[in-house]
Amino acid sequence: MNQVVWKDSYKIGVDFIDKEHQVLFSRVNKLLALSQNEEKNEWVCREGVKYIKHHTEEHFEHEEAYMKSIDYADYEIHKRLHDNFRCVTLPALEEELEETGYSMESIRHFLGVCIGWVVSHTQMEDQAIAGKTISKWTNIPHKEEKDALEATIIQIVKEMFQLDMKLISEQYAGEDFGKMVCSRFLYYGEKKTKWEITLIFEERLLLQVISNILNVDYPKVDDMVLNVNRYLSRQFLEKIRESFPAIDLMELEKECLLTREQLLNSFQRDQPACSLLFATGGKGYFAFCASSSDSIQGKITTEINHQNAMAAIQEFLVRDKEEKAERKKKILVVDDSEFMRSMIMRLLEADYDMIQADSSISAIKKIAMNRPHLVLMDYEMPVCDGRQALEMIRSDADIADIPVMFLTGKGDRESVRKVMALKPEGYLLKTMPEAEIKKMIDDFFVKRDTK
Repeated sequence: MNQVVWKDSYKIGVDFIDKEHQVLFSRVNKLLALSQNEEKNEWVCREGVKYIKHHTEEHFEHEEAYMKSIDYADYEIHKRLHDNFRCVTLPALEEELEETGYSMESIRHFLGVCIGWVVSHTQMEDQAIAGKTISKWTNIPHKEEKDALEATIIQIVKEMFQLDMKLISEQYAGEDFGKMVCSRFLYYGEKKTKWEITLIFEERLLLQVISNILNVDYPKVDDMVLNVNRYLSRQFLEKIRESFPAIDLMELEKECLLTREQLLNSFQRDQPACSLLFATGGKGYFAFCASSSDSIQGKITTEINHQNAMAAIQEFLVRDKEEKAERKKKILVVDDSEFMRSMIMRLLEADYDMIQADSSISAIKKIAMNRPHLVLMDYEMPVCDGRQALEMIRSDADIADIPVMFLTGKGDRESVRKVMALKPEGYLLKTMPEAEIKKMIDDFFVKRDTK
């Protein structure tokens, strides 16, 4: 972790605001560098935190004065976000730093929250001061709500993360598209309504976003990544709230992180009214789920608040690591023969998480939604054969890296040559003994995991 990089995209075009943002980035970077020093002086850390707090509060005052001077329409919304950060978040972080004697963990927590808040606020709310706003949707027909929400999410992600997205499912039901980070937020509205929002990032997508912010190739999800993501997510939801007044997200009541198992349990209890899955052109998947209920209350996970944030995140990281270690590799079997699918499923289901499809077209959909670790594809299928299916997979950036092995009933030299010319991961003869098929698949994963 080196530094938070000031980018031209952060500029809003108001000179003194841009300069104050740059100073804030600079001070965060100094504290970042200091946090890497195990022999750090507590007094120096204390002074660094004090400066960041003082500069932030002073900046808020200047920014609010500017907004008043230009009669900024969303002044009250913007000021409310400032007030929450300076009156709630910063004091809670300061208290934590004091109680832990400015420990390495508490400094990382402070920096993660500050980085997530500063970057997301600069990218979204401060851009709005300069007139760069997203559409506001009011009184739109019910049938058009999802289309409007889809367009808004795509625009917000483009502005916050400089990523292009496309919708691939309007009925995401918790399908496993790989390692993921699930953040859930429960909001209460002015009319006592409840909104439960879940944001799900594929890990590789979130790590790329955080790596771009921190100017380093971040290798794994840790406490810093989760804290930055928490405040990026909050700002994301603030923009959703502004765009859709009907989604009444007035007060954040609860926040938590869900493991994969907990996410599935929550879907089983309450399928969200809106559940959208997006792909980002080979960079990873993102899901947005919204429900006007609270499916997690007192049931499945630890709430994150100002008093327990560090402990709750560490608890989640341990639990998530244990769950991932226990998870089976996922294999999709594609064959128009029910007998062949059943044989492969029976052979592998004890050691692998098995999915099946009876055609290439069905397989493409299941690959996009589930991201299996391996596809076993029948080469000789009607309508769309294995060759055509592999070409479709390789032409789609979001699934092009999924490994494919062909299943074939022909073992003669010419048939094998045609199969291998397509450069799959390998091929399996349907006439091979079951034990040999199982060993080849086991060996494939052993080799892949040791790379």
